[in-house]
Amino acid sequence: MSDDREQQWLSAAGHHLIARGDAGYPQLLDEIPNPPHLLYVDGETDVLHLPALAIVGSRNPTRGGERNAFDFAHHLASSGFTIVSGLAQGIDTAAHRGALAAGGKTVAFLGHGIDRVYPASNKALAAEIAAQGALVSEFPLGTHPGRELFPQRNRLISGLSLGTLVVEAARRSGSLITARLAGEQGREIFALPGSIHNALSRGCHELIRQGAKLVETSDDIIAELAPLSMQLLQNTMESTDNEPEAEDLDSEYVQLLQHISYDPVGVDELAANSGLTIDQVSSMLLILELHGEIESLSGGRYTLANQALRGTRN
Repeated sequence: MSDDREQQWLSAAGHHLIARGDAGYPQLLDEIPNPPHLLYVDGETDVLHLPALAIVGSRNPTRGGERNAFDFAHHLASSGFTIVSGLAQGIDTAAHRGALAAGGKTVAFLGHGIDRVYPASNKALAAEIAAQGALVSEFPLGTHPGRELFPQRNRLISGLSLGTLVVEAARRSGSLITARLAGEQGREIFALPGSIHNALSRGCHELIRQGAKLVETSDDIIAELAPLSMQLLQNTMESTDNEPEAEDLDSEYVQLLQHISYDPVGVDELAANSGLTIDQVSSMLLILELHGEIESLSGGRYTLANQALRGTRN
């Protein structure tokens, strides 16, 4: 690939090239074995630093599996998690669409150059992801999709994420490779159980037998990842020196706190009442919870914590 081609690609809006060692390089990817030296990003770079969950599974799921992937992604994205997957047909596509439908963030890691879309049927979806999250590749521009590149891509899906959820997978599948990589990277592994008569449940059942956490609702995942999310956000804020002081919250945080009381309230209602977007509210809620000003409840609801600042509500 010529330098001219790369410079032409970088000149387009939303296109970025992040090198390992740059301030914008994701902390979690920097920690994995064999981290990529370069990341080509089409979309937002900030989304690479937010708490994320990978959702992976079969390219040919059942209708129930596809719906589960969509619903889990929708709820988790509404709760502030970035949904990470690989833009493949089936579960990947459903997970990306669920996050987008919730107004949340989603990241797609590609097994080819970022100037291509594979499968071609997901071209429109790729454009939506770039506008509401990011497309990411470690491969040079012009790299064709290759069977050997997808397992390499999978280590980034699991690496950027605090945990990986496998929705439906056969016993021999790329999704189980992603789950294995997640375990090697010290990440959490979750699996949805299914019917003993469904061949696509066998991979998930095998993971559960090996110690993956069986989940029935997205709240099971939120409860498990909440402490890790707080730590990641704390590390990110310390490294960027942009943590809002409790006594000096900016106007948007004050605006949001005015709509939170001791009565549980959901993200959608907070966004509607405050005039902020759902993704703004979700990210801000994580920061406020880190400060101990609010508490998260089951079902993606929030209340004021006992020690919340009274002055912000006057």
